Amino acid sequence: MALLRVEKQNGIATVSLNRPEKRNAMSFALLNELVKVANQLKKDRSIRCVILTGEAHVFSAGIDLADLNNPKNRAYAAWELVKPGQSLFQKAFLIWQELPVPVIAALEGFCFGAGMQLALAADIRIAHPDTQMSIMESRWGLVPDMGLSRSLKGVIGLDLAKELTLTARIFDANYAKTIGLVTHLSETPLQQAQALAEEMLQRSPDALAAAKQVLDAMEHQPRKSLRLEKIWQLKLLLGKNSQLARKKDKQPEVQFVPRQFQ
Repeated sequence: MALLRVEKQNGIATVSLNRPEKRNAMSFALLNELVKVANQLKKDRSIRCVILTGEAHVFSAGIDLADLNNPKNRAYAAWELVKPGQSLFQKAFLIWQELPVPVIAALEGFCFGAGMQLALAADIRIAHPDTQMSIMESRWGLVPDMGLSRSLKGVIGLDLAKELTLTARIFDANYAKTIGLVTHLSETPLQQAQALAEEMLQRSPDALAAAKQVLDAMEHQPRKSLRLEKIWQLKLLLGKNSQLARKKDKQPEVQFVPRQFQ
């Protein structure tokens, strides 16, 4: 059985964690699959938006502890932690921030530990109000090491980030919405994610790629953001989709060409 189920329809790729018998807990194999699928989507210019979700109405209960504690995996994990650059544990999550398309996480059931870190790698998070959430790593004597120090930055205040990380407290999506960790609440998060994706499809795919990169730079590379605004605007003005966007404003039937820029 595939660890990830990928469905593509009308420019929207829905990527579902597919280990329902494990509440979509993340094994080493699943982490590798996340990197592989993200790289494939990154190259596919027909894809205009990505939705991350989980099978059986559960996003993810976190890391697969049985897999993590398997002696066969310890040497592999140690190498990933000492090698230069991003580890597999970081790459599997941060790579979704690198996609030149919007990424929406639709959350239900459990969103613990590694699941939380994957949700934070999305641009927008839509959660069922009953979703149970936690930055859980300290419960297992660990520190979040899957890119949280980058993906959580700017989402909530540093004091709250410390509180939730140090306590490993479990909280619901209502509280997450209150503190800004979740973008929207919905009784049907996947359907709302699909509706939001459809709304984004009405915009130029190149403009979406540009806006995502510029806004991420605003948060993570502020010295670079103004220069990126200028570079992207020049590229967009020279591209086909900018011209089509102006036509589409008066003629809704106009269709965009596939994304020209990464």
